[in-house]
Amino acid sequence: MAYMEKYKQWINDEYFDEATRTELKNIENNDNEIKERFFKDLEFGTGGLRGILGAGTNRMNLYTVRKATQGLANYILKQGGADKGVAIAYDSRRMSPEFADEAALCLNASGIKAYVFESLRPTPELSFTVRELGCIAGIVITASHNPAEYNGYKVYWEDGAQVTSPKDVEIIAEVNAITDYSVVKTMDKSEAIGKGLYQVIGSEIDDKYMAQLRKLVLNPVAKECKDMKIVYTPLNGTGNLPVRRILKELGFENVYVVPEQEMPDSNFTTVGYPNPEDPKVFTLSKKLAEEVGADLILATDPDADRLGVQVRDDKGEFQLFTGNMSGALIAEYVFSQRAAHGTLPKNAALVKTIVTGGLADKIAEHYGATLIEVLTGFKYIGEQIKLFEQTGSKEFVFGFEESYGCLVGTHSRDKDAVVAVMMLCEAAAYYKQQGITLYEQMQRVFEKYGYYKEDLVSVTLKGIEGMEKIKEIMGSYRTNPPRKAGDYTVLKVRDYLADTITDTATGAVVPTGLPKSDVIYLEFNDDAWCAIRPSGTEPKIKFYFGVKGNSLEDAQSRLHKLVNDPVFKVQETK
Repeated sequence: MAYMEKYKQWINDEYFDEATRTELKNIENNDNEIKERFFKDLEFGTGGLRGILGAGTNRMNLYTVRKATQGLANYILKQGGADKGVAIAYDSRRMSPEFADEAALCLNASGIKAYVFESLRPTPELSFTVRELGCIAGIVITASHNPAEYNGYKVYWEDGAQVTSPKDVEIIAEVNAITDYSVVKTMDKSEAIGKGLYQVIGSEIDDKYMAQLRKLVLNPVAKECKDMKIVYTPLNGTGNLPVRRILKELGFENVYVVPEQEMPDSNFTTVGYPNPEDPKVFTLSKKLAEEVGADLILATDPDADRLGVQVRDDKGEFQLFTGNMSGALIAEYVFSQRAAHGTLPKNAALVKTIVTGGLADKIAEHYGATLIEVLTGFKYIGEQIKLFEQTGSKEFVFGFEESYGCLVGTHSRDKDAVVAVMMLCEAAAYYKQQGITLYEQMQRVFEKYGYYKEDLVSVTLKGIEGMEKIKEIMGSYRTNPPRKAGDYTVLKVRDYLADTITDTATGAVVPTGLPKSDVIYLEFNDDAWCAIRPSGTEPKIKFYFGVKGNSLEDAQSRLHKLVNDPVFKVQETK
């Protein structure tokens, strides 16, 4: 059906509520806006279903949430998993509680029990809950770190990880099979509660989740905890209560929360773009940190699966760690301490994504652990945990990705900023006991393993034209990859969509060994690399860069030249 036909159906069909039809009638003379809203349906990407809030098939609204849930419900019924139920959590965004209820009631109308959190909860706790309650699936209503106009819908399976192939493809096929919105089921909430289909969950799950985190503590550091001053911002999201609780239980008494960003705010008024990768989100927290003389600053994104960290350098100035740096810092602490305590398994594994920096490889090698690379998206790290459990081949110790997400332990099967806060603060107190700051420890890690530096350039290309431009750019790199860039020569070209690794000197081709994905990866000499891929959650094309230098200054110089090579320049659209 053409986009205009879909538009007319929505404004004329009384199945859609009056507010929805009025919103659409107000754009009747704006063909481009109509096209943007109806030219396609929202699809599952690396982060699930995600889009701009509003009326239309290509927007996040009650009807697209219902349709997605009906598709999931149909799939669950075909898998014979109705009796196990589905756990549902949501964050602080606009319409998150409403979408959670719509999803629950759609499931209930299909005879599937829903366990819905009483109030907002972090994504990693939902992952934990799926396995704790023995559910067949889980749903989180969140758009993670996207701007305020977005919301999203992530689906988890019974292992607690986000759905991967083939389940993700099979679920979306069920969703796409629904062409008539009126066939989507729902029911009255009071009726669902009365029948025991809609069940509210809360503190009992929180307590069990926290108990699992406390089991991961490596070194009790109560004295140092009391002396350390921490500034924390949940960026108006779900991290506020669990982060403060775990720090308090570990003995950290001087935790200062940024007041303007403490409580839920669906507009993210003080930040706009609530991404802890963005230095601008630390403006208020740095101000507070200077006032109270804090040792470090922590920021979690709205669904509390990503952690941003700023620490004082040797001049007393706050410096933002990249996700590669904070991930490597936690990895080194976990592996070194478990090795010292004799609890590091012989078959230990460290799992990272293909766009994560080279420090991980060296840390795994040093401690005799297996380094496993997976595609971008933490669901692939969660998939490895399941594989390890099924085969007994490896024991998961740590996993991380450059985009500020990591996981210690297996209580969750998704990245967990709450456990990351706990472990990073424990490490900070431990190193303080040794007379070392986190900044100094980071320098020691570089000195031990090599001076690795990375960068990420995201180019926004909005709308239908932007989507076509991204396809064109990827096609160009695929058919005509650069031979040189910066000071480097391309040695191999990995095309994960074609499942090929091509040696540029010999022309020899071998498979990547990973599932197909729209990624081009350039291997340069001297441990340098660049990966190019469309974002799975935003209208962006992303360029990831990594180099290794003889010093941090040398690495930065090499990185700057590589990033700014003309072969990687793309004009952004607003």
